[in-house]
Amino acid sequence: MPDVTVLGAGAAGLAVAAQLKARGLDPVVLERGPGVATSWRGRYDRLRLHTVRRLSGLPGLAIPRDYGRWVRRDDLVRYLEAYASRFHLDVRTGTTVRHIEPAAGGWSLRLEGGSEQPARVLIVATGYLHTPVVPAWPGLDSWGGTLIHSAAYRNAEPFRGRDVLVVGPGNSGAEIATDLAEGGAASVRLAIRTPPHIVRRTTAGWPAQMNGLLLGRLPERVFNAMAATMARFDTPDLRPFGIDRPAEGLKTRLRTHRYVPLQDVGIVRDVVARRVLPVAAVRGFTETAVELADGTTVEPDVVVAATGYGTGLRELFDDPALFDETGVPRVHGGAPARPGLYFVGYDVTLGGMLRQAALESRRVARAVSAAQS
Repeated sequence: MPDVTVLGAGAAGLAVAAQLKARGLDPVVLERGPGVATSWRGRYDRLRLHTVRRLSGLPGLAIPRDYGRWVRRDDLVRYLEAYASRFHLDVRTGTTVRHIEPAAGGWSLRLEGGSEQPARVLIVATGYLHTPVVPAWPGLDSWGGTLIHSAAYRNAEPFRGRDVLVVGPGNSGAEIATDLAEGGAASVRLAIRTPPHIVRRTTAGWPAQMNGLLLGRLPERVFNAMAATMARFDTPDLRPFGIDRPAEGLKTRLRTHRYVPLQDVGIVRDVVARRVLPVAAVRGFTETAVELADGTTVEPDVVVAATGYGTGLRELFDDPALFDETGVPRVHGGAPARPGLYFVGYDVTLGGMLRQAALESRRVARAVSAAQS
């Protein structure tokens, strides 16, 4: 039995495994996909990190300078492959865990196919962007068009000449809408339920990530006011184009909804140019149309649901008290949630997920090492 079993070979799982090895432990990393960084491999083609390269590397290995300031999806996958190789991590791919339960001396993992594997210490690092979620819209089953989750979107080519409705103005939804507008879709609409906080990725060369790091410790009320003021200077008033200003402050929304702002990599330009048309939230479907919250209807050929992800963790464990109502572990990023059970990579911050994974990997590895000494 290995000293520690890590579930998930994404950034958080690889980082914590490397930190455990540095402390003399012998971790095994179980990965459902065919290689490390399974989730990243499946994202859309034009994806780049919204955090700067030098603040996105994992402990012990910087991301190469020639990957540029905003690292492409494929380069990030190459980096994570190099990271696993550099630290000689024991990554066992094609291993899908279906259920986890306490057992004598640790935990028992039931694998796809029915076999069981013991774990003395288990670190779960499968991430909060794990399981695509599509709302149960009324009438969806009767609709005659095509619906895909944003997790299945790769590029605009299959949608050239088609009318597309993108649902959800988060970073993925907005970037997919821009990709479709640039890639030859006949029309692109963006359905918005809650107006997004929009920030420029950089202002005069200064990245938005740095604002999050430097100002993130301010009191919520002060941060909200500063963010609203900065948005008015940085972003044109989009109300005439169909996007209201947010009613809830940015830091409040981060705290209450684990929300990060929409970084503008083209959506503002496309909305102002009317290449992307904002519309009201989706209320339901008929056989031929999509019904919107303002009472209007649209008839797209395709709906791309950029409607988020679940953690998938409540399906793995029989202990519902481990998780909040959204499926996020109540204890994560350092202390054990149960004896011998740790979660890493489930926090959402303004400093970026990779930087946060690096910080948490050190804390969790210290905690595991201390518990075994």
